Amino acid sequence: MTGSARQAFPALAINMNQPGSFVHWSIFDISVANLVLIAVMVVIFGAALMLPFPRGVRQEPTALNGMGVDDTADAGLAAASDPADDGTAGMWTARVRRRALKSLPPGKLLPDTQPAYVASWIYVFGVGSLAALGVVIVSGFGLALGGPDWWHYNPVGHFFNSLHVWSVELFMALLVIHLWGKFWMAAWRGRRTLTWITGVVAFLAAVIECFTGYVSQQNFDSQWISTSGKDAFNSVGVGAFFNVMNFGQMLMWHIVLVPIALIAIIGAHVLLVRVRGVSHPIDAHPKVTGSRRLRRRAIAAADAAPWRGPNRRYDLLKEGTLASVVVLALTLGLAGLLSSPDVPPVTIATWSRLAPADFLGTAASELDGTSETATYGPPYNNQSGSVQKLLFSPQTWFGITQPVNAAQDFVIAPLTALAVTDPAIAGPLATYKGAPAAQQLSWATAYGNAVAKVKFVNSSPVVPVAKDGPVPAMMAGELTLARSGALDTDLLAQQPFYGTNFTKPLLFIEDGAYFVNQAQAMGLTGSQWGVMNEPGSYPGQPWLWLYTLWYQVPGWTNSANIDMIAIYMTGVATILLLCVPFIPGLRDIPRLVPVHRLIWRHWDGPAIEATPGNGPAPEPAEGNGSAPEPAGSAPGPAAGNGR
Repeated sequence: MTGSARQAFPALAINMNQPGSFVHWSIFDISVANLVLIAVMVVIFGAALMLPFPRGVRQEPTALNGMGVDDTADAGLAAASDPADDGTAGMWTARVRRRALKSLPPGKLLPDTQPAYVASWIYVFGVGSLAALGVVIVSGFGLALGGPDWWHYNPVGHFFNSLHVWSVELFMALLVIHLWGKFWMAAWRGRRTLTWITGVVAFLAAVIECFTGYVSQQNFDSQWISTSGKDAFNSVGVGAFFNVMNFGQMLMWHIVLVPIALIAIIGAHVLLVRVRGVSHPIDAHPKVTGSRRLRRRAIAAADAAPWRGPNRRYDLLKEGTLASVVVLALTLGLAGLLSSPDVPPVTIATWSRLAPADFLGTAASELDGTSETATYGPPYNNQSGSVQKLLFSPQTWFGITQPVNAAQDFVIAPLTALAVTDPAIAGPLATYKGAPAAQQLSWATAYGNAVAKVKFVNSSPVVPVAKDGPVPAMMAGELTLARSGALDTDLLAQQPFYGTNFTKPLLFIEDGAYFVNQAQAMGLTGSQWGVMNEPGSYPGQPWLWLYTLWYQVPGWTNSANIDMIAIYMTGVATILLLCVPFIPGLRDIPRLVPVHRLIWRHWDGPAIEATPGNGPAPEPAEGNGSAPEPAGSAPGPAAGNGR
């Protein structure tokens, strides 16, 4: 937080920028803030399972579709809006309209009743996550109006950023809880597989949106996340065109590309929910006989059939409005009370001033070609020091797309620009450039060994005598250039016009020890669950645990291919999550672990019978559904009754 922002919030916000606390468990170091956030999510989920839900006014069944809407009314509306005798029935427009009205009549799109079993707090988290997304979008618009760096120096901008941060935390937390609930409901049943898949894809898109937002912040957290994440993206070849250290690119992904995809996927998911309706209680259709295969088919057909049981009143717009008010109140309170993290970024200037010995040693390693960047490999250069391979190496497929010559870009080119106005640098630099490559390497290597014992006299470096030729004078000029801030500017100025690509300065900074020491002190390194954490006591992103988990597994932790392993294992886990409806055993977990009984424990309606091979049993002639049990009667044997 900048000075003006600190002055505006001293009495309002709790200072969470102090060093965080960590708990060691097994092979993990977990931040207390992350544990608190996860605990809050679990408590919310548990409370939603246990707290009584308002029952509302129960209605007896009529000729209803899966959403508790009178199909005949919708059919009449469709017929009235599509007369077949006016010569337009064969037009493409008319055909599309008829199909749309058939699939999603207005009564389904904005229902005023729901099946009576929709009586649990678990059902509100979908609407709650949409409400939080609304606050995310509005606060994001506010930040966009002020510009990408507005929130760093303006108190109002910082408040908007805090609102954005906490609404994102709330959105992701509610989305995860919603996903938990739908898993334990086995909500993919009844031809709702695509509804489940779009929900999981929406969660994945939300994670990508959050990630691009974090690396677009232009503070220390974004620096660390981008330099850590680049290795994973590079290892599978994605880094060749998705450069997480290019702030401008990530910002455009964050505010344009990913939001369009995310909103489209969420829209498709909501429409599928409206079309297919909410899944019936597990085992709500148990009265079937015959072989196991026939019983399974009959139950599947019954789950997919329109709900013919009792319903209750449901005011969709009222629920959405109340959810929006609650979410807005929570985010406003959290933004005002806790603010948001904003640790200033590390620059080459601050690094060279606070840790000059480390800076000189790193610059020497760039010059002699031994630094991580100098030996990295694609997409930066032709080396192979950081190239990962498991059977094959996607990292090498696209070649060099972001060329970096460490010695030239970080040392020689900046000194060449300085030499134009500084004769003290011009002579040594000319000597160095005029020497054979072998001699240059010999000088640079000798200096790299000697600089480990550097001392500073009146802020000037004094290196032990070595056969390092003109390199000490060059490095003294490099240090002066860095301390003035000109080296930061020079590395950015190599990019045309906007200069939003921080790849070169970040790679240079990452090669030193100062950067990682700062991250270690803030609890951000890999052994501390890396990109999951935020500086200070802020909770960060616990939904990234599945990715960061693989870095803690014994045997993999020190593997040269750990980034590829983490990406591949996360990919496998994601595919399993997407394919839950198709995997026997995995899809049966909700039946075997009866959490669903808590969700539907207030459901006391009758089971809807089904017969093998024929789907649901015929509806009674009167009432168009099974008669409700008399008040006070003993519960039936159906497992789906939540008893």
